[in-house]
Amino acid sequence: MSRPEVEPAERHPAESSAFPPTSSCVIGADVGGTYARLAWAELRPGMPPRIRDFRKYTCAEHPSLAAILRDYLQQVRQSPDAPALDHAVVAIAGIVDGDALLNVNLPWPVSIAQTRQDAGLASLELINDFVAVAQAMPPAERDSLHLVCGDASADARGPALVLGPGTGLGVAVRLVGGRPSVLASEGGHAALAAATPLEQDVLRLLSQRYAYVDSERVLSGPGLMTLYDCLCELRGQPVRWQAPDALVQASRNGDALAAECVDTFCGWLGSLAGDLALTFAARSVYLTGGVAGHLAAELHGGTFERRFRAKGGLSPALAHTPVWRVEHGELGVLGALSWHAEQHARI
Repeated sequence: MSRPEVEPAERHPAESSAFPPTSSCVIGADVGGTYARLAWAELRPGMPPRIRDFRKYTCAEHPSLAAILRDYLQQVRQSPDAPALDHAVVAIAGIVDGDALLNVNLPWPVSIAQTRQDAGLASLELINDFVAVAQAMPPAERDSLHLVCGDASADARGPALVLGPGTGLGVAVRLVGGRPSVLASEGGHAALAAATPLEQDVLRLLSQRYAYVDSERVLSGPGLMTLYDCLCELRGQPVRWQAPDALVQASRNGDALAAECVDTFCGWLGSLAGDLALTFAARSVYLTGGVAGHLAAELHGGTFERRFRAKGGLSPALAHTPVWRVEHGELGVLGALSWHAEQHARI
């Protein structure tokens, strides 16, 4: 079992897992299909969380979520000035169904009660991972935001759409002045919509392979490779690239089919982002997730923006909507801790 990487710095209780009002030091975790990121913070009223002891784990190298939490606790407790850490809030992809987490991308099943017990925690809460990401938008540093398109000075008071292609495709909406402040969503698992002849051909191929084709099937890290496989079949060319990073690099080095794949991906993602922005009347859009980072230059290249705005008579409604790409490696952890601070400030 490898050691974790150490870097610079719908609520669901398990059993009797409500946090005691006096608790101020809490573990925050962001668990996706590939990595788990953990940190702790002392939460103070009216102050954004200041995360400490940030560590990153590769999920597939550990037998369970409990094993990761337990290892993190052991590492932190080695410090002589470590606080008492018995409570955790975990932002994790999926939907809670009773004691179980429903998720198609994690390498192991998650029982909430068993995880709490095996990790040695007094209490444990799970929230949707993109609820946490959306929650993190206000405390995120301004210099972590990069404008993709739209008007940076536009009045963004209103719903904010957060969209994250990574191992899966996360979707959430942050509400202004609402209770709850974040609307959870599984929009990434809504049916994939095709808007161009090429996208229709890709969807036709995927419909022959799968009983149901959701947006995540294409608009994610694994989805980028699925799209590439489909384009190879449609163009009658052999598959040359086996991983997203290799594919993206090939597109930048002159591989025409790889470049077409990346451009198609950016356009398709822009179309979905525009659809969701209209659906939720979003006044701003935030792109997060590993794929958005890897395709930074391509997302700023124009295809995303053109498709984001291509909504017929409603195109003017999106003309000034700012779309930001977010670079913040600790966003999910920050959001989990911010969510906890907001929720328990009301107790």
